[in-house]
Amino acid sequence: MGGSKMKQCIFLGFVVVSLCTGEGTIDENTSCNATGSSRVDYEYSSQVVGSEHIITFKGYFPRSTRENYVSAALRNAGVFNWTITQRNNPAKEYPSDFDVILLEEGDRRALDALRDHPAVRRVTAQRQVQRTIKYVQEEECGPAGCLYAGWRSHRARALRSLRLPRENGFTSRKLLRTVPRQITSVLKADLLWSLGVTGEGIKVAVFDTGLARHHPHFGRVRERTDWTGENTLDDALGHGTFVAGVIASRADCLGFAPDADLHIFRVFTDNQVSYTSWFLDAFNYAIMRKIDVLNLSIGGPDFMDHPFVDKVWELSANKVIMVSAIGNDGPLYGTLNNPADQMDVIGVGGIGFDDRIAKFSSRGMTTWELPHGYGRMKPDIVTYGSGVRGSSVSGGCRSLSGTSVASPVVAGAIALLASGVPRQSLTPAAVKQALCITARRLPGANMFEQGHGKLDLISAYQFLREYEPQASLSPPYIDLTECQYMWPYCTQPLYYSAQPTIANVTVINGLGVSGHVTEVSWHPHLPHGPLLSVAADYSAILWPWSGWLALSFSVLEGGSAFDGIVEGHLNVTIESHDETGESAMRNATLMLPIRARIIPVPVRSRRLLWDQYHSLRYPGGYFPRDDLRAKHDPLDWHADHLHTNFRDMYRRLRDHGFYLEVMGTPLTCVDTSLYGALLLVDPEDEYFPEEMAALKKSVDAGLSLVVFADWYNASLLRHVKFYDENTRQWWIPETGGANVPALNDLLSMYQVALGDRVFEGSFKLGGHPMYYASGTHIHSFPEHGVLVTAPLTDQGQQIMSGDKPGEGGTASARTVDVPILGLLQTDGATKDYTNHTVDNMPKAGRLVVYGDSSCLEGGAARSCHWLLLAGLQYALAAHLPAALRDAAAPRARQRDVHIIPSDLPKRASGGRLHAYSRVLAPDESGPRPAPECPRREPLPARAVHAPPAARTLAPRHPPTDPRTIVGGSETEGTEPAARAWRGAGAAAARGGSAPGAPAAPTLASRALTLLAVAALVYCLTAAWKRCGRKLRRRRLMSLAT
Repeated sequence: MGGSKMKQCIFLGFVVVSLCTGEGTIDENTSCNATGSSRVDYEYSSQVVGSEHIITFKGYFPRSTRENYVSAALRNAGVFNWTITQRNNPAKEYPSDFDVILLEEGDRRALDALRDHPAVRRVTAQRQVQRTIKYVQEEECGPAGCLYAGWRSHRARALRSLRLPRENGFTSRKLLRTVPRQITSVLKADLLWSLGVTGEGIKVAVFDTGLARHHPHFGRVRERTDWTGENTLDDALGHGTFVAGVIASRADCLGFAPDADLHIFRVFTDNQVSYTSWFLDAFNYAIMRKIDVLNLSIGGPDFMDHPFVDKVWELSANKVIMVSAIGNDGPLYGTLNNPADQMDVIGVGGIGFDDRIAKFSSRGMTTWELPHGYGRMKPDIVTYGSGVRGSSVSGGCRSLSGTSVASPVVAGAIALLASGVPRQSLTPAAVKQALCITARRLPGANMFEQGHGKLDLISAYQFLREYEPQASLSPPYIDLTECQYMWPYCTQPLYYSAQPTIANVTVINGLGVSGHVTEVSWHPHLPHGPLLSVAADYSAILWPWSGWLALSFSVLEGGSAFDGIVEGHLNVTIESHDETGESAMRNATLMLPIRARIIPVPVRSRRLLWDQYHSLRYPGGYFPRDDLRAKHDPLDWHADHLHTNFRDMYRRLRDHGFYLEVMGTPLTCVDTSLYGALLLVDPEDEYFPEEMAALKKSVDAGLSLVVFADWYNASLLRHVKFYDENTRQWWIPETGGANVPALNDLLSMYQVALGDRVFEGSFKLGGHPMYYASGTHIHSFPEHGVLVTAPLTDQGQQIMSGDKPGEGGTASARTVDVPILGLLQTDGATKDYTNHTVDNMPKAGRLVVYGDSSCLEGGAARSCHWLLLAGLQYALAAHLPAALRDAAAPRARQRDVHIIPSDLPKRASGGRLHAYSRVLAPDESGPRPAPECPRREPLPARAVHAPPAARTLAPRHPPTDPRTIVGGSETEGTEPAARAWRGAGAAAARGGSAPGAPAAPTLASRALTLLAVAALVYCLTAAWKRCGRKLRRRRLMSLAT
């Protein structure tokens, strides 16, 4: 009885203490500052408006001059049915560098005539962007109270988990922090307020959904403009209000720069639709208004919207500091949004208040550079984006999560910094250097998750106060051995004969808006550094404020048996015009330390070649997702790279001792005799005839081929097209989930073909639960091969007939026994060679074909990595795993090559695959000649004896002690110090008290305190009674004896 009361007492005390942790009052808007927090999810779509085109001119001209240019060009081409769209917005009376033309005829002659005009720079299609905002309610407070412990996978554990060990016997204990009332106090903005730094004089533009005119949180809204034509400036969605509040709110939920001048740009309609031309006009207007900081908490995957990208560059060239959200498509890699992925833009990712990378935050790398190169490091920095409080439309506060929340945190911090440092330090390059160099590295997160690290506002302020124009590199060093930060480089060492390892470094040029790289030199450190060969390529011009430096690392033949660490450094010399207006040139030489590990050449059976060259994706064209049920995100834009959406598969293969190399060139440029297997996963492009001939020779010489295909059906391609009412255009996929006709051409030399029917369903294979998501099937297969079947439903027929799926995601229609996996010894009977000697092994390679690749991607509900490993076991060692042997179809059925009724897929007519293909000629005349193999000239090696000091790869900027800034003690905790700034016209907080001052005790807080005291008294009384009874028993027992 006493023990039961004690447990009840402990539980009661725990609940009371949890409720009282951090604050003595309960906020009216967000109880415990966590309940009611929402996550901002986006559904992004971008379509081409077929009848409208954007004409970009080579300069800014009045409207009449632009119309004369267009009229002259089209009159000479004999085109008369055209209209220039009138744009009714605040920029209509200013000179512009573009027009939107409506071509009723859709005549290509008109487009060619416009492109040939000497005043026209480019003619591109108008794009419509639709962003659907969804506020997803996050989890409520659990039994442990309203404690914040990161994203959902890191939520606070219940009381029982405090006394039960984890399954592995190890219990990790962390300090759980309450969600702060003020994000500004966490980053110590109040210390800068005490110095009078409040954002005054800085113009901040917010491109979003608008802002109400008389919102009580804002005192300096200088301008509100509408670019949508809806004749309203108010915010019907609440997103723009929240973003503006994080930047410059002056009451309740405080913003970073309360005295900054806000310029509100409403660029999205109430239906969340926008057009490229709206952004172009608004960007031009921002340049004319001399905006200092521009926040864009929106984005999408379309980095090939050239007018938009060019205009962002122009903004940066005009010293507009652009901050943009990196995207909410995490935890998948390769999901960066534009414009945050541009070099001149500060791309911001999100973390929780426990300093963990938020699950929703998009990960790098950038994918512009694929397939020939490698992506850049993004995001640039991360900051708090989970459970942040900001202004609501109603005038109160709300909590939101998302990188669109983290972005205004950084934009507001920049506005605050800008008002307290010399004006000449306010260039996009200088601010980006200040944020990146002073950022605090987070443990356990790699560079594609956190960039340079977490925002350190005070250190950035100190850096900008002492700033001298300089150039820098991002990342500042290349250490191919440093895990976890340098993932994926650190996961696989270098060796002789491997495909080059490519690292893409961003050059941030704080010397001037324009410059160039004059020299790159390689200095290997003796004694082993000369074994490493380095080739360099770089952008011809550093503009605006930035450029790229691509490095290729290879091992020379002398290092084929070496096992150890090699080091060296690159010297990069940059020349730039002086930003002060003088004609003098500035020079800077940067040192980039390099370290790598070299191992002896692995055996052939452990080396795998990944085909990246034949992968195509959006935004080049409409390439659909592999899973036809993924209607919320129908575009295939994740790059299909080993280090993006196939990252989990890459890690699994590396854990099993395989070495994976990326092929970014045609197959004819690779020595395939070095590899055990070639992986063809979800290819969309065609193949050169020379490649098919080379592949046949390679397989005959021992190379195995592993194919993971996907759906393709010409009729289904036409059926899944959609007509957009706004764009008045049909969108038709360029190919299916994979280019099955091209794969059939490749496989025809082995009498293997894939069919044109599309199947889906759940089943078990070898004891593993499997899901077949919109896959193809094996149409024909040699009878001496091994076939594995599975019961699936005809998804293609369901989609074309309009049937809806049944329970569990599969249709109620009958299932068909479908051949999905084939294993073939290409030069004879397929059998198990496990117990045979090497001399008895077949000399030719083997073939493994599976009809669905979705299960290899990250985020798949049921991954099939085990199946890939089993297939590699057969392909590389001729050993047929028991799981596949037992599941194989009976021999009698294998003699019928056409196992289910189907046709061979035919290439869809009317598509534009030739416009995006690296193989097909643009004039649709067939394959173009195979390109010459790229030759990377290595930099001359200038070996040096490097002193130990030169081998420090990670020079880190020491964090600034806040006491050196304000002369007082550092403020700890999650609550702000009393407000020290008093901006002119600052709105008073509710109740007449200062916003940062502690609120007066309420009736609820007093009742809670009384409950806590009563619980404590109850616990002490119960403990005293229990101890008293034990003492009395002992006395009686002693007397009895």
